[in-house]
Amino acid sequence: MRFPGFGGEVFKRAGGTPVNIPGGELYTAMQTGTIDAVEWVGPYNDLAFGFQQVAKYYYYPGWHEPGSMLEFMINIDEWNTLPPHLQKIVEVAAKAVNQDLLDEYTASNNRALQELVNTHDVQLRRLPDDVINEFRAISDDILTFSAENDADVKKVYESFKKFMGEVRSFNAIAEDAFVEARNLSEE
Repeated sequence: MRFPGFGGEVFKRAGGTPVNIPGGELYTAMQTGTIDAVEWVGPYNDLAFGFQQVAKYYYYPGWHEPGSMLEFMINIDEWNTLPPHLQKIVEVAAKAVNQDLLDEYTASNNRALQELVNTHDVQLRRLPDDVINEFRAISDDILTFSAENDADVKKVYESFKKFMGEVRSFNAIAEDAFVEARNLSEE
């Protein structure tokens, strides 16, 4: 399976065989059987790449990557030469572009998923809970090991865990409850 990065390492430790193949070679690799599965961006990009022609199952959730985010990097020395008002313009513009892209992808992914399922007969399959839990346990092991061996990773990971512990109670009555209520009204 084409699965780079952290997610690929988790997949490997779970018994899979991850490979890293450039995006432009994925369709051919699937078509020829070089790989039998691909982790890619989302329905919009999957449809654009034609994956529905070589794969009829779409597994979710993307447990390793909940969403996309743009990054903007600038040389700190150059950044420091900018006057504060230009720094603020760059910050606001970067945030706006990121939000615009997230919004566009949400709409495009929705349309593409409907097309994959309704036009191309791609079948949605949810990863079983035991698989997701195993991936989570392996992820925690990797992150814990990394945090024990890298001070920067430790700082970020501890901050992340603290925030996740704190935000769960709010999410339970906000986002999670909203989605549950919305799903009730759609039945």
